[in-house]
Amino acid sequence: QLQLVESGGGLVQPGGSLRLSCAASGFSLVDYTIGWFRRAPGKEREGVSCIRRAGGITNYDSVKGRFTISRDNAKNMVYLQMSNLKPEDTAVYYCAARQNYACSDNTRWYDYWGQGTQVTVSS
Repeated sequence: QLQLVESGGGLVQPGGSLRLSCAASGFSLVDYTIGWFRRAPGKEREGVSCIRRAGGITNYDSVKGRFTISRDNAKNMVYLQMSNLKPEDTAVYYCAARQNYACSDNTRWYDYWGQGTQVTVSS
């Protein structure tokens, strides 16, 4: 069964850092483009960052310069390193996968989704 599982969320103070992980089972991430999305309370799900099957990266405007996406195909994992966190980064974070070379910030682009991990930025 194809599955994505996020982990690494939690409570962090403003200016702090977290690393989220996305673990795949039932398929090899090497053939997939992976996106990170988030949904803040009362808002639509939005794209955060994306790493292409071939390794290229897209970071969307709200997190440029603060978040870094990476992948470890040998471990079948994708990571989202988040730095200089702000209260407005508070959200449930999701990873998503599509067997394709392109990134998109459109949620309908992706075929598989994890259940999400909560990130709360608060003092």
